[in-house]
Order: sequence, then C-alpha cells, then structure tokens
Amino acid sequence: MSNSIAIIYHSGFGHTKTVAESVAKGANGVEGIAAKLFNVEDIGENYDQFDHFDAIIMGAPTYMGDISAQMKAFMDASAGKWFASAWRDKIAAGFTNAGNPSGDKLRSLQTIQGFAMQHGMIWVGYDEKAGVNPETGEVDGHNLGGHWLGLATQSSNEDASITPDETEHSTARYFGKRVAEATIRWNK
Repeated sequence: MSNSIAIIYHSGFGHTKTVAESVAKGANGVEGIAAKLFNVEDIGENYDQFDHFDAIIMGAPTYMGDISAQMKAFMDASAGKWFASAWRDKIAAGFTNAGNPSGDKLRSLQTIQGFAMQHGMIWVGYDEKAGVNPETGEVDGHNLGGHWLGLATQSSNEDASITPDETEHSTARYFGKRVAEATIRWNK
C-alpha cells in the first residue's frame, strides 16, 4: 500500500522551491511513499485533488514577519474543505525559508500549524537537537535555529542554485523523511 504526500509551496525567488524539492526527495526516499510538489500559484480552484492525499506539507517564505500572501490566499480559499472536514486527520507539517537566521520564521510556522489545526489535521514537527546531524549524530549546522515546530531554513540573496546551502537541504531531506515515516505510522 502506498501513502501519498502533497507538498504545497510558494516561492517568490526560487529558494523555498529548492527546499520543497529537498523535502520531497527525503519523503520519496521512504519506501511506500509518493510525494508530489504543488506550487500554490498553479493550483487555481482545484482543491479537491488534495482530498486523496494522506499528508499535506505546506511551505512558504517568511516575508515581513509571516508567510507569503500567496500561501495565505491558498489557505483562505480552502474554507470549503474546512466546512466539509475534507482534510481532517491527514498528517500535516510546515516549512519556511528566510534570509535571516530568525526572521520571524517561528511565526510563519505557527501560521501554517494554526491552519492545519483548523482543518483537524495531525501535526508533525522536527525532532532532532539543534546543530546535530540526524543521520550521523555529529554536531554541525543542521536545524541550527532550533525550530522544532517545523522546518526553518535560511538563504542569502544569492541565486537559489547556491543558497540555501547543503546543510539546509540535508535538514530538509531529513524533515521530509520524518513526515513520510509519520504518515506511514498514522495510516497503518
């Protein structure tokens, strides 16, 4: 039996998209998982497609202290799904990217979590110690900001092919794997 994960993201300059791709890579590396990426700008009115996914991971850049307007518009337009409880008991998780180490990323993660809770979803956060590589146990730059509510990465203003750096992408792959494993456990 295969479990499916929708990774819904917005990316203004490509940085958050590359993080979404790393989350998907981590999730798809788990046997029995099929993760698919969706850019909020391409969804239109087609919210029904998410009814059949076992999990939804949402990601957006942090702009001016919260998620991007495009992700907020997606959330607001899901009111019909809320009314029908269509996404109730799905696994949910969130991620954000910003140029600063903090940059109010926690607030963005709280916005995404609050949205998931409104829909009655089951939230999965990040579980490893700040600064520790979850694959090796070595101290390095993984989850350096200490965000356990979800995944929070940092990029500079350079091209998205350069930043976020590999440590951030490794953290994102681990996060995708964690959510995938939680999805399988929840759907046994």
